[in-house]
Amino acid sequence: MAYSSQYATCAGREIHYMEWGSQHDTAVIAWHGLARTGRDMDELAEHLSSRYRVICPDTLGRGLSQWSPDPHNEYTLAFYARLARELFDHLKIDAAHWVGTSMGGSIGMVCAGGLAQPALKERIRSLVLNDNAPRLADAAVARIRAYAGNPPAFGTIAELEAFFRQVYKPFGWLSDAQWRRLTETSTRRLPDGRVTPHYDPAMVRQFTDHPNDYEVWAHYDAMEVPVLCLRGAESDLVLRETTEEMMRRGPGLRGLVRVVEVAGCGHAPALNVPEQIDWIAAFIDEHERAPSERPAQRATASRP
Repeated sequence: MAYSSQYATCAGREIHYMEWGSQHDTAVIAWHGLARTGRDMDELAEHLSSRYRVICPDTLGRGLSQWSPDPHNEYTLAFYARLARELFDHLKIDAAHWVGTSMGGSIGMVCAGGLAQPALKERIRSLVLNDNAPRLADAAVARIRAYAGNPPAFGTIAELEAFFRQVYKPFGWLSDAQWRRLTETSTRRLPDGRVTPHYDPAMVRQFTDHPNDYEVWAHYDAMEVPVLCLRGAESDLVLRETTEEMMRRGPGLRGLVRVVEVAGCGHAPALNVPEQIDWIAAFIDEHERAPSERPAQRATASRP
């Protein structure tokens, strides 16, 4: 399926995104995790692009998007939500389904809750949280902060790929070709010729300067959209007690939340295999139907 590489100016910053299925009217926003890029969504976007317009941004400071000149104020969920609103406007997207891995899910909750960006509350039609929740485990956050804030550098691409295979082993199964693409689409070369992950190390200041930024229960409680939470069965970031709490509050109280545990994955499922893609596609398709055609919502811990 055809895709294109595009750029937009949002909040005065250049943001890169991949666009799939541009001929379709209905949009899906697929937003990557903390130290990753929009190219992580290739398999999902390719599948969905047969019937949806799929937008996969690189967050500020990641991939081909601009690095922030103001890390303290701009590497925050509130600023990312502003970027999302301006991207919606730039692309003339009235409403969209949202799929977010890790950080991308937190951005989605901030947008869908409407507390930070009221104009987006009615523009998010459904939300998929890929190993993400309104509260993240402290020990896992500390682990991520340690490696993300000090990205290693290597002499060769092969060495960097070996590093990615180790640190992202919890993603689950990837083919050799997918590991190579993951590496090549998230690599930058340093002035000394070595290669390193393609993001601004200062983005980790989100955790040091704003330690409670990922405590987003208030945004979650304000949400009124259906939610599918894919939890890596071995995740150390999203605890079962947290997903159980999600079922008891916010949209969970209204029977709008489903939790699916993804076997063989930790943080976070790569969304690259048929089973995971099918779960998401079925969920979006269900909530794309006219309200009169939708089955009654029911909170469940089984697959959608």
